[in-house]
Amino acid sequence: MSDDATTPDDQAQSANPTAPPTRLLSTSVLVIGTGGAGLRASIELAERGVEVLAVGKRRTHDAHTTLAAGGINAALGTMDPEDSWRQHAADTLRESYFLADPEIVETVTRSAARGIEDLERWGMPFAREADGRLSQRFFGAHTYRRTCYAGDYTGLEIQRTLMRRARELDVPIIDTVYITRLLVAHGAVFGAYGFDIVTGQEVQIDADAVILAAGGHTRIWRYTSSRRDENTGDSFRLAALAGARIRDAELVQFHPSGLLAPEDAAGTLVSEAARGEGGVLRNARGERFMERYDPERKELSTRDRVALANFTEIAEGRGTENGGVLLDVSHLPREQILERLPRVYRTLIDLQMLDITTTPIEVAPTAHYSMGGVRVRPEDHGTGVDGLYAIGEASSGLHGANRLGGNSLIELLVYGRITGAEAARYARKRTRIERDPRAVEIAHEEIRAFLTGDGIEVPRRLQREVRDVMSAHAGVVRTEDGLREGLDQIQELETRALEVTAHPDIAGFDDLAHAFDLLGSLLAARATLESAIERRETRGCHNRADFPDQDPQLRGNMVWSPDDGVVFEPLPEVPEDLRDLVEAPSDDSSEGKLVE
Repeated sequence: MSDDATTPDDQAQSANPTAPPTRLLSTSVLVIGTGGAGLRASIELAERGVEVLAVGKRRTHDAHTTLAAGGINAALGTMDPEDSWRQHAADTLRESYFLADPEIVETVTRSAARGIEDLERWGMPFAREADGRLSQRFFGAHTYRRTCYAGDYTGLEIQRTLMRRARELDVPIIDTVYITRLLVAHGAVFGAYGFDIVTGQEVQIDADAVILAAGGHTRIWRYTSSRRDENTGDSFRLAALAGARIRDAELVQFHPSGLLAPEDAAGTLVSEAARGEGGVLRNARGERFMERYDPERKELSTRDRVALANFTEIAEGRGTENGGVLLDVSHLPREQILERLPRVYRTLIDLQMLDITTTPIEVAPTAHYSMGGVRVRPEDHGTGVDGLYAIGEASSGLHGANRLGGNSLIELLVYGRITGAEAARYARKRTRIERDPRAVEIAHEEIRAFLTGDGIEVPRRLQREVRDVMSAHAGVVRTEDGLREGLDQIQELETRALEVTAHPDIAGFDDLAHAFDLLGSLLAARATLESAIERRETRGCHNRADFPDQDPQLRGNMVWSPDDGVVFEPLPEVPEDLRDLVEAPSDDSSEGKLVE
């Protein structure tokens, strides 16, 4: 990697003589995002001897991957020898409501064991049985026990393991760079452009290939399990402006239990372990309402059904004054709560000074996971733009209309390795690179416009309005009228966004980052609304009150781009060798199983 910090960008200097010169970097493969997916791809590249640079906009040790608690899937058969990758694939396809790409599903489930082996080799502290076997437990909608875990900190331990391996390989990581544009010439990527969040210095990174691993778009809802500056639709915008397309933007998993307060932590998850331990859901009247929605499983029903039940109680006027329902574990022994739910207990004490051993928790559905993302090829996660790949929550194809619990972490291990290998091959064979100065100029001008403008709009305020629009019109239950009204409001916000000015201060350039977060959020919101309008059915996480039934003709994906809008793509049939497993009656009982 070369770094010439003294070479000025002539145009940048003429536009603003006091600005520091653009920092010029070059590498064989640029990885955007330093969570689990980005780190795994970087490790693969480094192990293959290919020059790699990983950049991110938040500290690597605090990436979104660290929040994943439950576990990571692989049909190892350590607990249930009859399990197989085929059964894992069948469970994934069924739970996706048949909107997952069968080839992507097969790749992930076939390769899952190798992903676990990689983590073990790098020192991942998985839970183990007394005889040394990896422990595996049930998650909801799994036929067998196939979820490996490390307490309720699985994602955090995976991130630590990958960070340690990346350090061993001397992978260069810069986690203060916000990428604002991918640089493309004649249909091929040649790098990326952005700025340093601390200093404001513009950064141009020339690269033979780029792997996009910058997360999803769940921060565009009012209540979300994502933190303030993550999952704001960055991947959607970067890919779409580069010429790639977005698939399944409308398919978003809502977790049933997010906190309503305090304001700056709204949407923080209350683990489903609270229901698994015997917690019950009540409305403002004190009624245990899950008996009406799933009499057999009640609170141990699947995530999409519990979220819909909570939403319905609130929407029909049986919610609390703050617009929630009550999750109550106070009837359980205090010792059980402190032993089995310590994280939930500490979180509520810290955030609300609420003692869950005596007082119910006020919760509501919260946007949790983007099943959709950049449309990618099954074999290598290429995007259709030469040299550009997308992995992790930035990509799409595995989860369909409902994510099988534990699949997100194994996906990043599998495709991080596969895509890293493919990007290495692509970079090595690339002998001629065309660069377009105009692409660099556009990226530079976009940043300068925010810093030198005189508009009165504040990016954080408009971000809040985007979240309000999406929560009101594209939440758990949707209608065409509501979606179209939301689209009209997003169009108004797009116009107002033209008047945004960023105001850096002595603390750094966070306000400029918020301005670009807003642009990503607006594009992701438009993609979501337009795709949701076209999916005129109810399937999995996508509930249309005006189309309550599933439409067999809509077994396929809504694919969106800024120029063409939404195009429907039918999916291939489930492979014959999986069909019998997929169509076999599934065990819907909650006995002995954790919820998703």
